[in-house]
Amino acid sequence: MRSIEELEAKLAEPSEALIQDLAALDGDIMLLGIGGKMGPSLARLARNALKKAGVEKTIWGVSRFSEHGLKEQLEQEGIHTIACDLLDDEQLQKLPDVKNIIYMAGNKFGTTGREHFTWAMNVYLPGRVAEKFRNSRIVVFSSGNIYPFTPVFQGGATESQAPSPLGEYGQSTLGRERIFEYFSRKYEIPMVIYRLNYAIDLRYGVLLEVAKAVKAGKPIDVTMGHANCIWQGDANEIALRSLTICSSPPNFLNVTGPETISMRWIAHEFGKRLGTQPVIVGQEAEDALLNNASKAFQLFGYPRVTLLQMLDWIAEWVASDGATWNKETHFQERQGKF
Repeated sequence: MRSIEELEAKLAEPSEALIQDLAALDGDIMLLGIGGKMGPSLARLARNALKKAGVEKTIWGVSRFSEHGLKEQLEQEGIHTIACDLLDDEQLQKLPDVKNIIYMAGNKFGTTGREHFTWAMNVYLPGRVAEKFRNSRIVVFSSGNIYPFTPVFQGGATESQAPSPLGEYGQSTLGRERIFEYFSRKYEIPMVIYRLNYAIDLRYGVLLEVAKAVKAGKPIDVTMGHANCIWQGDANEIALRSLTICSSPPNFLNVTGPETISMRWIAHEFGKRLGTQPVIVGQEAEDALLNNASKAFQLFGYPRVTLLQMLDWIAEWVASDGATWNKETHFQERQGKF
């Protein structure tokens, strides 16, 4: 892939399984918080799956649309957009009632110093949304940050691991889950709590950050020595297919790739591809923020894009100075401050 257009097309390629699932799904689909890094590609993936299925459904995209031109672009691509500040209850209540909700709204980066806003977005707003869409099924985007660090040899936290978040972002993310779970039980709203660890695009993500550091000869701190990641197209597909497994009480689902990835190994792999020797500092800790996504693989199969494929694509992208977003993952963070 050598252009944004090729990248977006790849992210929006539906599998046959997704085509069949969306064809059988009753009702339209609404993405709340479509303006984030995953929302536009998820909407395009849903649109393409429905086209291939020959099924007419409306895909709604709701956001403040602070990024110039995104609203108009999505409209041209067949997504019905609504500009809405979800924290404004009057605007929220005016949204159309839609059967299938993908809830992607939230705040992470910039939490430190604006904790009040993070708690409003991540804990207060979910209650208002659940009340509004009590007759829908809802896939709620969450995060692996609700888990404690686990020993690297353990294979990552499973859904049965008791949450123990570090820092206010992680705490507010668990708050979001608890509030949605409360309303799921109160109104019998079918839900999936979708705990994602590190979706990867060529323009951002853990792998890109390491590749850029290798190319620039910058030190790579491997104290947080291991991580999980998954291709964004695969993560989007699991989110859409999760609409078929919503339940009350909610169904909890870890979403990430199958590998416990060594950051040191990744740095050396990029070094081979980029023709340079990585500069590595620090020593790997015995634990890390890791998820075990075996349940998701049992339900939906393994990701279609492999880790080595991601490495090849990202190395080529970085070598050719492909466009990137200034959105760091802060995967090295061990104190929970975002």
